[in-house]
Amino acid sequence: MDVNEAAVLQIVLRTAAALLFLEAAIGKFADRSGFEGVVANYRVLPAPLVGPVARLLPPTEVLLAVGLLAGVLSPWPATAAAGLLLVFAAAMALNLRRGRAAIDCGCGRGGLRQPLSWSRVARNVVLAGLLVVTAPPKTAGLADWSLGLAGGGVLFLLDYTLAYLSSLAPRAAARGIPR
Repeated sequence: MDVNEAAVLQIVLRTAAALLFLEAAIGKFADRSGFEGVVANYRVLPAPLVGPVARLLPPTEVLLAVGLLAGVLSPWPATAAAGLLLVFAAAMALNLRRGRAAIDCGCGRGGLRQPLSWSRVARNVVLAGLLVVTAPPKTAGLADWSLGLAGGGVLFLLDYTLAYLSSLAPRAAARGIPR
């Protein structure tokens, strides 16, 4: 079984990013009005743009997820996904610099409220960089796809688990449970 490591890495990253965008979109579709409030709370857009951006972001994330998984119009979905991740990172960093770490990141993590953090900014920047570096199409066989999809799923689950665990401390503190 021949494995093209570059293709596997590309598929791992695209799969993890696609699942991240898909999961985020689902969370935003589930609570549209709540997500509009999250977008407004970032205080980076003029008020008239908050609603349209909040409505356009979830379908955009779904399209990016499909494009990343299907490899359609490669390398454009990876490049566009990287750009969106950098926009998110910039908005989070701006609010962290303003001292507004307690606002919800709007990541759409299954209803988890997640405050902003530099680790989330770093995750977005690193993932964006990796997507750009691996954007040029690679020739992949069945073994490459199998390993890449499995690896991407594991990477996504690891990220989701870490996000869930990081959300527990603020929730416990809100209930008066000591650290």
